[in-house]
Amino acid sequence: MAYEVNVEGFSGPLDLLLHLIQRYEIDIYDIPVAEITAQYMAHIHAMQVLELDEASEYLVMAATLLALKSRMLLPMHDIEDDTIEEVDPRDELVQQLIQYKRYKQVAKRLETQRDYAILQYPRPATDLSFYMKEEQLALFDMDVTVYDMLAAFEKMLQRKKWQQPLTTRVARQEIAIKDQMRTVFTLLKKMNGQADFTDLFDHRNKSALIATFLSVLELMRQQMIRIEQQQNFEALTVILVQEEWQDGYTAELDYQD
Repeated sequence: MAYEVNVEGFSGPLDLLLHLIQRYEIDIYDIPVAEITAQYMAHIHAMQVLELDEASEYLVMAATLLALKSRMLLPMHDIEDDTIEEVDPRDELVQQLIQYKRYKQVAKRLETQRDYAILQYPRPATDLSFYMKEEQLALFDMDVTVYDMLAAFEKMLQRKKWQQPLTTRVARQEIAIKDQMRTVFTLLKKMNGQADFTDLFDHRNKSALIATFLSVLELMRQQMIRIEQQQNFEALTVILVQEEWQDGYTAELDYQD
């Protein structure tokens, strides 16, 4: 039985599409469908390799983009009547993106107001350990997102030219994320506390690749490492924050293949 993994940080198909538009500095009103579809499909491929639960909902948007791409390739019919306006097949998607962007902006403003209100109206000290998990899951700032990590993972797969064999013997494997976290931590220590994201993946085994990716996310969640990127499309750098491993660090899931 396949073991499906759910990773916090994926906000939905429109969020990924808006991320790509912003990263590639694309005019939201004039989306190059062929280019954006290629980038979107690359992310989908990485999600499928990682066997993420979220991948299925992104396939609907992928189908929509492929349909738009096909319609954009069709020749335009000559229309003698100038009063008839031709409908751009991208219009509906553009409106969805604009609406989604507005919601994100409003949510960000509300979050800022909440933080400001907390500072203005303090309350007695309360045990917040129950909420610590949620706070730590806010791993990414505006510079690096989980989608950037997904893109880096896909590029790494392409460079390694990892391919599934035509025939294989299925064997059940269990990879403890905590053990893999320690492996990544030790590797970073040996590399003076920082390394390129792709340097952490020195194996071709699918299970090990997935476990390493999840381990990096878990190390970030527990604030043991951070990810930096100097400019768009440059390599991601993994930086060690904690100098020593502590046995108190735990992982919430194990990957089974």
